[in-house]
Amino acid sequence: MLRAFSTAATGMDAQQTMVDVIANNLANVNTNGFKRSQVNFQDLLYVKMRQASREVAAGITAPSGMEVGSGVRIASTNRAFSVGELQSTGNELDMAIQGDGFFQVTMPNGELRYTRDGAIQKDANGLLVNASGYELSPSITIPEDALAVDIAPDGTVSVETYTGTQVVGTIELYRFSNPAGLTAEGGNLYRETEASGAAIAGTAGENGFGPILSQYLEKSNVQMVNELVNLITAQRAYEINSRTIRTGDNMLQQLNQLIR
Repeated sequence: MLRAFSTAATGMDAQQTMVDVIANNLANVNTNGFKRSQVNFQDLLYVKMRQASREVAAGITAPSGMEVGSGVRIASTNRAFSVGELQSTGNELDMAIQGDGFFQVTMPNGELRYTRDGAIQKDANGLLVNASGYELSPSITIPEDALAVDIAPDGTVSVETYTGTQVVGTIELYRFSNPAGLTAEGGNLYRETEASGAAIAGTAGENGFGPILSQYLEKSNVQMVNELVNLITAQRAYEINSRTIRTGDNMLQQLNQLIR
């Protein structure tokens, strides 16, 4: 009976984590470039009460055994990197990747981070930076006399000045063999890890990289209806596991009454 208590408790704990993940997904439904997380469950060890294929008589073996599980645990959470909805902004520096790829930014300490958030701005020196002020890498500077900025699908950045049109740089994209292995650090940034593999640089629109769409932003890929359905499922699973504990408690009460 006590095994049922601990087993149901693992289920309640797992569903609580599930609700936490869903809450974070819903909280970021309007976050640029946000990728929803999903929870992967695994069952726990089994108590082998009777082995399968054991001999029950001379030359006869049992076709099945008897084993009782110990519950469930969270094996991992991983992000779904499907492309989110693209929203037109009319801002000439905004950009979205229509497919695979990440933008690269340089942190103040020189380390590199990766993002799908294409809300780019100019700093006081004309450098292209993200919303947090981190420099886009490779760095691109917009001249002071620029009248307009154009970002081509291949990432080429051109500016129009009084003297004509000139190319000031190219935005490179990066991808990973296992993007689910990236570590999220907040601020719409991801950090490379051993699990993700090394960053692979490339040109937008070539060799599997998505083209860049200027004056658009990629929104979150969170589907509110799906998340709400998952939330209801997690809530009901939590309630059922708590009901299992109450049922076990009632059975123990019945046993105590028989003893009395």
